[in-house]
Amino acid sequence: MRNFKITIEYDGTNYYGFQTQKNPHLPTIQETLEEVLANLAGEPIQVTVAGRTDAGVHARGQVINFRTNWTIPVERVVLALNSGGLPRDVVALEAEEVSKEFHARFDAREKIYRYTIYNSRIPSVFHHRYSYFVPQRLDIDKMQQSAQHLLGTHDFSAFKAVGSTVKDNVRTIYEARVEGHGPLVTITLRGNGFLYNMVRIIAGTLIEVGRGKIHPDQMAQIIAKRERTLAGTTAPSQGLCLEQVIY
Repeated sequence: MRNFKITIEYDGTNYYGFQTQKNPHLPTIQETLEEVLANLAGEPIQVTVAGRTDAGVHARGQVINFRTNWTIPVERVVLALNSGGLPRDVVALEAEEVSKEFHARFDAREKIYRYTIYNSRIPSVFHHRYSYFVPQRLDIDKMQQSAQHLLGTHDFSAFKAVGSTVKDNVRTIYEARVEGHGPLVTITLRGNGFLYNMVRIIAGTLIEVGRGKIHPDQMAQIIAKRERTLAGTTAPSQGLCLEQVIY
């Protein structure tokens, strides 16, 4: 049996996240991929994903793998997927045949997420699907200063969604950058893993720093006290994008 690794991108606006839902009327990325793959391969396909994204979250470099008896040459897989039924908001970018042991989730070493804010007095027609509109002026320098407290290995319990059942809340952040590009403000985080809603809660906290409601150095205290109530609100899903998975 062959094992394919596929890099995909998608606009998550019209989907209820990556993972298949119990309600069959709620479209998901996984369901969409498995249906198209099954039609192409002529057999049921179950995909494994590097990181499940929530409803409305996007991806530029998501990675899946699946095992199959499909005899297609690997160099034709991307074309087959993109012309074989995938909707326009889900695209296959790269395909390779990997060892039978490869696992998209467990073999991932790092992930890069980017959160995008549209910081202007007037909203944008062209950015509203992929950014969070914040009309109040943001101090990017203070946000960047605050983000540096995230670097290193910490217990990130303060940035975990209430109700999450994960017991190990320790993660390592290798890179944390806040940058301005005209009205667009981006928060880029690279780490060995992320808790449920962690990036969106960090983004919400940094936005409060940018607004002047939280002092930049308070980030260290929020991390140390590990209390969700001390961090900012969970920023909306449309601003979040999984940029890359590193193996």
